[in-house]
Amino acid sequence: MKISYHGHSAVRVETDSHKILIDPFITGNSLSDLDPDTVEADVILLTHGHGDHIGDTMAIAKRTGAFIVALNELAVYLGQKGFNAHGMNIGGAYDFDFGRVKFTQAFHSSSYEEEDGTFIYTGMPGGILLTINDKTIYHVGDTALFSDLKLIGEMNDIDLAFVPIGDNFTMGPKDALVATDWIKADIVVPVHYNTFPVIEQDGEAFAKKVKTGKGIALQVGESLEL
Repeated sequence: MKISYHGHSAVRVETDSHKILIDPFITGNSLSDLDPDTVEADVILLTHGHGDHIGDTMAIAKRTGAFIVALNELAVYLGQKGFNAHGMNIGGAYDFDFGRVKFTQAFHSSSYEEEDGTFIYTGMPGGILLTINDKTIYHVGDTALFSDLKLIGEMNDIDLAFVPIGDNFTMGPKDALVATDWIKADIVVPVHYNTFPVIEQDGEAFAKKVKTGKGIALQVGESLEL
């Protein structure tokens, strides 16, 4: 299984049978190396409804027919737009043909701004536990530090965690280091930083400070194998 990072919180997971995108924010993301007009996707997983996470979901799904998995209100909204979306909720898990998805808590907000400026409430934000075969990836999503991250780490054998470090909108590096100690992932990759001036951080410095697991600051387009 190949996992690659594509700026902000965008992650791509490639298995023998599926191409999975998580939070595909491409257009408007100066760090992204992906092209929304050519990127392939069988499945799109969304942590919440903010524009920098939904990103190019609708354009990609319209072109590719990708199946979307999201928190329920966001899935309903996308379904009303004509997309094939499966709604879930916090604490719930489901076995799909591409793997098992479970949504965790995330302390943040979630809404989508239409082109006319209207804000649509898109339910709770979440994190995603994605298990494929015997490997578990935890995309923590946009969140503050919260103590149940420790419980999530105790209940799950996490191979790889994508943890936000940008501060301002999510937890910053100091809190994120506490989170990594609680999550206990074998590999920790920082995300949600350097996209905008207010979330500029040193990913390499953060990775070197990770004590529980191995910290790796993936460069945009860089990948690792699980």
